[in-house]
Amino acid sequence: MFNKKTVKDLDVKGKRVLVRVDFNVPLKEGEVADDTRIQAALPTIKYLLDQGAAVLLCSHLGRPKGEPDPQYSLEPVAAYLGTLIDNEVKFAADCVGPVAEAAAKDLQPGQVLVLENTRFHAGETANDAEMSKQLAALADLFVNDAFGSAHRAHASTVGVADYLPAAAGFLLEKEIKYLGQAIAEPKRPFVAILGGAKVSGKIDVINNLLSKADKILIGGGMANTFFKAQEYEMGDSLVEDDAIDTAKDLLAKTGDKLMLPVDMVIADDFSAEAQHKTVPVGNVPAGWRVLDVGPETVAAYAAVCKDAGTVVWNGPMGVFELAPFAKGTFGLAKAVAESNATTIVGGGDSTAAINQSGLAGQITHISTGGGASLEMLEGKVLPGLAALQDK
Repeated sequence: MFNKKTVKDLDVKGKRVLVRVDFNVPLKEGEVADDTRIQAALPTIKYLLDQGAAVLLCSHLGRPKGEPDPQYSLEPVAAYLGTLIDNEVKFAADCVGPVAEAAAKDLQPGQVLVLENTRFHAGETANDAEMSKQLAALADLFVNDAFGSAHRAHASTVGVADYLPAAAGFLLEKEIKYLGQAIAEPKRPFVAILGGAKVSGKIDVINNLLSKADKILIGGGMANTFFKAQEYEMGDSLVEDDAIDTAKDLLAKTGDKLMLPVDMVIADDFSAEAQHKTVPVGNVPAGWRVLDVGPETVAAYAAVCKDAGTVVWNGPMGVFELAPFAKGTFGLAKAVAESNATTIVGGGDSTAAINQSGLAGQITHISTGGGASLEMLEGKVLPGLAALQDK
């Protein structure tokens, strides 16, 4: 299934290996607030150290505007990484240029160096050849282990591979295997659960999955647009008016393959203190809005998951950040966790929901990339993967 070279196909002993990791982690008051992505990179980092490589790590963090911005520095991430591996982690205050070159030159086998945020240079997002060359000049080999950024053609994910032998890290390989296999050769019945706010972002996913999935379960804000397409009044609910026709078309061609919620939790304000009640799907009164799926929907969806062979879930069922509207998402998380199926949860809010529900240990695979996992579900080839050498 996986036809790209991996880190195991490289002779790394005594070599400098540049690894593109996904250290785009949330920081709170200059400290790492969630280390999921850092933990996910450890197998590749430790393997390279054990094999006698000098390891250079590069990543972006946040969205600086192509110039240095101290709030997006990777320095606290480098310090945190040092607490996870029995190894001093050095830090270079730039990712290319004289500072990075001097630090890379001094790096000995068995040592780790974290380079400063790649997006402190405009050349990163432009996939600039000059920046790619400068990054490549720091090392002998390139390993991409940043699944969360594999859908972006940037200098540190794609450009570098033009100038160095390039292979996949263990995380990238695992992500592609799980997500790729789920779509190419799923154990059946194959159930896809799609939530989140917008239909527009998931139209290509739904279209691609229509020919592959046995059931597609819809929830979250995007369900409102389908209800509107069925001519229900939606009150103050989030509805994408310019996607209503698309929703109509999808309903017309999907038959009973597409399942919509049967009940919903509505509230008179977007807040945890709002009045709220559970009602069957129908017209929503003016001034009220849908903020979650109801218990009957959870039960119906749980029944489908129970008999599934493969379940892929991307996007929450409601506004789970507000306690009164979290029951749908957490109820579904429980159903997915208890299913005997191969279960794959795709990045972003879905991962946060699974972690908060305490059920992460019961999921077969939790993806580290929201956008990248969506593009795979759309059937797209990820540029960061395409750039690597074939086996």
